[in-house]
Amino acid sequence: MVFLEAEMSWNVLISPRELDRKGLLLRKAIIVRLLEDVTNRRASKEHGYYIAINQLKAISEGKVRELTGDVLFPVTFTCITHKPMKGEVMVGYVDRILKHGVFLKSGPVESIFMAEKSMSDYKYIGGENTMFMNDHSKLEKDTTLRFKVMGFRWMEADRQFQLLATIAGDFLGPL
Repeated sequence: MVFLEAEMSWNVLISPRELDRKGLLLRKAIIVRLLEDVTNRRASKEHGYYIAINQLKAISEGKVRELTGDVLFPVTFTCITHKPMKGEVMVGYVDRILKHGVFLKSGPVESIFMAEKSMSDYKYIGGENTMFMNDHSKLEKDTTLRFKVMGFRWMEADRQFQLLATIAGDFLGPL
């Protein structure tokens, strides 16, 4: 998993009841709201998944919104992100098994599909406890495995990436 550090600018909206003459409480309110906003936004096409805010670099002068009295503060900060990349090797676990492939999860990435075609010599075994199996190992729910990203796309409506994965290759597969 590749982590990146991105410098970002964001507008943080603070309500009048959170304002205080002492700058310390205002700074705390801005940080709390920034954390909430980043958590709710979750990811972006440009930066990937937001993992953690690293450093608050600057809080610019606030601008009062006339109708509501809210104050808009432009904020600059650095953030640790994770953006999937083609060819990247990741570790995840099996979430769901279907006849045509397996859905995986890895960290913040919740939509990873590995088609049956990309699992070399694994065969689907149906029944109550579905799995894919070969001569040496099996892939069942919650199996941890190492896989390679074959491709990805950004889904704006869901605010997440969808990945296509494979375990065809050296040192890939169940751990």
